[in-house]
Amino acid sequence: MNYSAALSIGTIPQRNSKDSFAITLAPLSVEEIYTLADDPANGAVVMMSGTVRNQTDGQAVVSLEYQAYEPMAVRVFQQIATEMRRQWVDVNRVVIHHRVGHLQVGEISVLVAVGCPHRGEAFAACQYAIDTLKHNVPIWKKEHWADGSSSWVSIGSCEVTGH
Repeated sequence: MNYSAALSIGTIPQRNSKDSFAITLAPLSVEEIYTLADDPANGAVVMMSGTVRNQTDGQAVVSLEYQAYEPMAVRVFQQIATEMRRQWVDVNRVVIHHRVGHLQVGEISVLVAVGCPHRGEAFAACQYAIDTLKHNVPIWKKEHWADGSSSWVSIGSCEVTGH
């Protein structure tokens, strides 16, 4: 299924006290994020883990550096959760944590977890969250290439600067 990744600029996030949103320098823990998304009413917790891969478009990557405008990023995470609950009213928990700083190949850069009574809505809501995050959150990455060069790109695949 294809869900629109657009958010309304005027959307006022409705904070759910059981949700968790963070921009952090610390390594991300799958176990911790799962625990934050778990709830007795859940029949499913779906988690997506984004990791630093060793190549982009056939060019060897040695590491990535992430930067974010944290206050706005967390607000957009909240907007994503609000919109998720409009589309999937039974969403119990939403967890979105993104790392910033210098990450090596294989490290986790983002974890998104959604807890719901049913797996179908959990999968759909989780996919919506990561797709929307990649298009709307002010996070940028600098790809460090094996040849010593690097370039900044937005996580939404919009190149910011060249080598």
